[in-house]
Amino acid sequence: MKFKPLLTLVILFTIISCQSQTSESIKTIEVKAFAKEIKSSKKPQLLDVRTPTEYTEGHIDNALNIDWQGSHFEHEVQKLDKNKAVYVYCRSGKRSLKASEKLAELGFKKIYNLDGGFLQWTSENQKK
Repeated sequence: MKFKPLLTLVILFTIISCQSQTSESIKTIEVKAFAKEIKSSKKPQLLDVRTPTEYTEGHIDNALNIDWQGSHFEHEVQKLDKNKAVYVYCRSGKRSLKASEKLAELGFKKIYNLDGGFLQWTSENQKK
């Protein structure tokens, strides 16, 4: 009987520690900070996780399109440098956050998620 509370505590600790490692590598930042980051980076890994159709309707310059909902997402992102910052965005910020969490699980160290996504980017008159 004493084993059950201890096992519960170990499982809880494991879950919490895994979540904190993932969230430490992801920073959700506003448009101006995101723009500043990609401008100050030499050859930034800019990742648009929207569908190809959304991407062709408009995207941030030099963004690589890897569809979060596509069947090859994990395979394609493995081609990126895990030790270099990755700048991720989608339409409104929901898919990019999920994609960022997956990137963290895959071992990416520094991930910047665009708060509000491409909609916010365009509404703040940033260069497409």
